[in-house]
Amino acid sequence: MVDNLILTIYKSIPKEANVSRVEYEGPVVAIYVKNPSALSDNFSEVVRKIAKEVKKRVVIKADPSIRKSEKETTEIIKNLVPPEAELVDVKFDEVMGEVIVKAKKPGLVIGKSGTLQQKIFFETSWRPVIVREPPIHSRMLDSIMSHIVNENDYRMRILRDFGERIHRDVIFKDRYVRITGLGGFQEVGRSAVLVETPESKILLDVGLNPSVSFGERMYPRLEIDQLNLEDLDAVVVTHAHLDHSGMIPYLFKYGYEGPVYATAPTRDIMALMQLDALDVASREGRPLPYTAKEVRKELLHTILLNYEEVTDIAPDIRLTFYNAGHIIGSAMAHLHIGEGVHNLVYTGDFKFARTRLLDRAVNMFPRVDTVIMETTYGAQNQPGREESEANLIKFINDTINKNGKVLIPVLAVGRAQEIMLILNNAMKTKQLPEVPIYVSGLLDEVTAIHNAYPEMLSREVRELILYKDENPFTSDFFKRIEGYREDIAQGEPSIILATSGMLNGGASVEFFKTMAPDTRNMIIFVSYQAEGTLGRKVRDGAKDIQLVDRDGRIENINIQMEVKSVEGFSGHSDKRQLEKFLETMSPTPKRVILNHGEPSAISSFYGELRRRHVRFDVYTPSILESIRAL
Repeated sequence: MVDNLILTIYKSIPKEANVSRVEYEGPVVAIYVKNPSALSDNFSEVVRKIAKEVKKRVVIKADPSIRKSEKETTEIIKNLVPPEAELVDVKFDEVMGEVIVKAKKPGLVIGKSGTLQQKIFFETSWRPVIVREPPIHSRMLDSIMSHIVNENDYRMRILRDFGERIHRDVIFKDRYVRITGLGGFQEVGRSAVLVETPESKILLDVGLNPSVSFGERMYPRLEIDQLNLEDLDAVVVTHAHLDHSGMIPYLFKYGYEGPVYATAPTRDIMALMQLDALDVASREGRPLPYTAKEVRKELLHTILLNYEEVTDIAPDIRLTFYNAGHIIGSAMAHLHIGEGVHNLVYTGDFKFARTRLLDRAVNMFPRVDTVIMETTYGAQNQPGREESEANLIKFINDTINKNGKVLIPVLAVGRAQEIMLILNNAMKTKQLPEVPIYVSGLLDEVTAIHNAYPEMLSREVRELILYKDENPFTSDFFKRIEGYREDIAQGEPSIILATSGMLNGGASVEFFKTMAPDTRNMIIFVSYQAEGTLGRKVRDGAKDIQLVDRDGRIENINIQMEVKSVEGFSGHSDKRQLEKFLETMSPTPKRVILNHGEPSAISSFYGELRRRHVRFDVYTPSILESIRAL
């Protein structure tokens, strides 16, 4: 197979380009040439032609022997890039042959149809990687980039190892696809799905259970016999929430050496959330089964994919991500197995409706046989967005008018940014008085990452940021703070956005403890409250709560503040949206497997599908049950 591929490449590329070598770098075929200028007239066409011929992702790089010096390359880039692009930094990854160009307006560095980006390549022989400098500085993004560049020798070595494994010859002629739920079936939390073929094994998500502080129910069932980490070909991460990504570093601690596939925002936010979880667990005296060392290794093993970019991840499996509309970078994973003998869609968490923050999830695919679909809200419908926003604004106004403060516990990723957009618009349009909106430190870092990828946000927000130079996330209404501050909790009327969204740790708990005894204050829940969490108890009407403080002492909290819950802001699809997603899916699947829902929600939605006489088989497995899909 390798000889045929190389022969095809040599036939497809002009001889004048002078190919020096061909390497597998992860799922990508890297073609090194000594005369890239020979391709300058039709560069994109040549790349597309080769990719179509070999049916793989292809990049063309210059042979190291012809690259210009870093100093000369930096000067060329500074001269080529227009001042309006606001160039910030130029860094070099010598091993990968890449120059990382950071600018505030990266589109101007790329140029129309990529012309300027290509010109940089032809004039310097370095492959340019264009990165956005967000208006809110992100320490995490800087740290990730530096870590990857500093470990470039290791990264190149593992990419070549991945490449050999991915592009190995198919051995087994038998055909089957087996799906086993290791977590997140008949429950919400610790999502993990094992997909097996005769040739490969893939894990879809590896999360932890946010509603459990300790014990075996906190983690997926990774100890099963058929999951040997040495045989695992890939881990696919649909999005960064910890119930889908929180246990990936654990795999590296216990021997996994393979790739992790994710979108760019998912990689960045996933690492941020994992490190924050380690910090919170340490402060609360709860150990997690991995350390920051494994998070750093995870970053080096992560391969970034864009939406609708087809990529080989095993000899018999191709992966394509599609927008899931849940949080930034969230993706549905489409697995094309065995040259089309079976096509599987794993939705992860998805929203089949537009929000202020994100566009609607995709439900049109090339081919679909089996769908594994979340049913978090399979038993209920949510209010309309306009009604939900009106209720939120009314509750805040009622509290501010009586000189109180509003605490909104939010999920750091997604829900926080959605509420920020709503509050910013309400204050701009005078629906709310201009009181401070305090945003805690972690939310600020996550919001900075959103600003690094505006092209993945909703059409309206994209237009504001990219074309109207009006960024709602940098509005003067927002005041950024680090964690909990007593002067704010006891101060003047304000709105406080703090994590965690379920009151199971973080700054929101500290604000809650201080604010709860005051009848003028209000707590507003805007996200799902899992069973067993403090948020669920408060939302359901508890008046006296006992909490363990950092010194291990019991604190009695008497709740006098008003408690409100506003449905409708969820990043999950409600019952109507789940039904519409399946009814309008193209093509219609042969079977649907329901997961990521409490038993009552799954049972209710299963019953509804049976009443509708759907054209596909419906399964509701429990953890460790396997389904043979082929």
